[in-house]
Amino acid sequence: MNAIITVVGSDKVGIIAKVSNFLAEHKINIADITQTILSGNFVMMMMVDLSGADISIDELRSEMSKNAESMGVEINIMAEKVFSAMHRV
Repeated sequence: MNAIITVVGSDKVGIIAKVSNFLAEHKINIADITQTILSGNFVMMMMVDLSGADISIDELRSEMSKNAESMGVEINIMAEKVFSAMHRV
């Protein structure tokens, strides 16, 4: 199963490192990633592969929410199928 992770917040050192390290610790592969700075705001979108993960998507949401708070960013996680259905034209 794939998921889309979005990270938005004030730009600061270490956001990508903290998020990617957490994912690696839980055997979650980053399949694709894009990031940019918009008017001083950090914006990142990742497609991740959860097939080898040692935690569920609900546990991932919970843990990433804690990480987001400590980094001062907002992190959202959505199953790829749900994301694709919501953004179908």
